[in-house]
Amino acid sequence: PPFKFVNQYGDTISNKTLNGDIYVVDFFFTTCPSICPIMHRNMLKVYETFKNTGNFKIISHTIDPKHDSVPVLKKYADKLGITGNKWWFLQGKKEEVYTLAEKNYLVAVKQDSSASGGYIHAGYFVLIDKQKRIRGSYDGTDPKQVDELIADIKTLQAEPDQEIVQ
Repeated sequence: PPFKFVNQYGDTISNKTLNGDIYVVDFFFTTCPSICPIMHRNMLKVYETFKNTGNFKIISHTIDPKHDSVPVLKKYADKLGITGNKWWFLQGKKEEVYTLAEKNYLVAVKQDSSASGGYIHAGYFVLIDKQKRIRGSYDGTDPKQVDELIADIKTLQAEPDQEIVQ
């Protein structure tokens, strides 16, 4: 779907920026006290596996854009040891991010003051191919499913290029 958000470097990233890339999408917030630290510890394995390959990105959308400003996202990325343009932490308008999560990536997210951290969200990593089709959904808190994700990314990278949907 069309989108336009800002990454941890203050650069505008849109759906067109990802043309020709295989990418993994997740939804998180930097102050998450529950699953996000586990998810991103597991995503680091994906990052380390593919950080030197072309046509691959990781896109982490914050579901708390009010708190997670560009400087906060940059500090978060630095703490994880993320450099360069392989893994982007994106901030956008809350309504747009939530719609993207639920309607396009089929990941539940919602603000809930009774929840730990104030938000409820699913911890899925969603794999998108070069034609921008969902090819898999993986529990980001389960190391075995993250290993399956890595294997599936390698399979997609081995596929012959097809026409890219604009």
